[in-house]
Amino acid sequence: MKEKVLVKLGGSIITDKSGDCAINHGRLSAIARDICAQNGNSLILVHGAGSCGHPEAKRHHLDIGLDQHNRQGIYVTHHAVRALNDAVVSALRAHGAEAIGIHPLDACVANNGRIISFECGAVELLVQHGIIPVLHGDVGMDRSRGACIISGDQLVRYLPQVMLIHRIGLATDVPGVLDGDNSVVQRIDRDSARDLTIGTSGNTDVTGGMRGKIEELLALADSGITSHIFHVSRLADFLAGRDHGGTQVCPTGQD
Repeated sequence: MKEKVLVKLGGSIITDKSGDCAINHGRLSAIARDICAQNGNSLILVHGAGSCGHPEAKRHHLDIGLDQHNRQGIYVTHHAVRALNDAVVSALRAHGAEAIGIHPLDACVANNGRIISFECGAVELLVQHGIIPVLHGDVGMDRSRGACIISGDQLVRYLPQVMLIHRIGLATDVPGVLDGDNSVVQRIDRDSARDLTIGTSGNTDVTGGMRGKIEELLALADSGITSHIFHVSRLADFLAGRDHGGTQVCPTGQD
């Protein structure tokens, strides 16, 4: 059966997060090859902002909200993440995929930092016609704050609740969620997550890093949806449905 697969590319794997919008075109090309070689499943792609967006959002304090002094930050931040999105789409198209960018600023409304509406009809239709919609972390308009950051991880949580998606995977720069001994934790649920110690990145990240990912995926698990975290080098394995050596985030009590 043809599956609908949602893949999120971490910003740290497609940019140098210590730089300023330093796009890793070589890594993007390798990812695009893996995606174009996959077995014909329908794909929705989401990517993080990395160094193309996080520094701009932080400089303009958009993680706090919007006022008359930082309105220009909406353009500056969106311009940066859109440049990265264009690079991702271009890499896919260069390897033979039909792909197009979808920008959350255009389609999402948030309240207190959380998406409350997102018109997904275009995403559904693109997938039906064999085109890969490429969404991304973005600045968004917010009913209570004026503006907020809509992370790629929040999109990963939101989309499966309004669309039928069969499998969800997050490709990262680590082999999965790591414990105190740097060993991969193979399975996490709401109960076991309480005992986890999760580190934070030293680079600028206004969306919570790995801790933010886990929180979003545990919320998905609470609604019965399993997701996967793995190293980007195992993307082809995940797309093919093979073991990826990473972490599953599961509903509590699921075997």
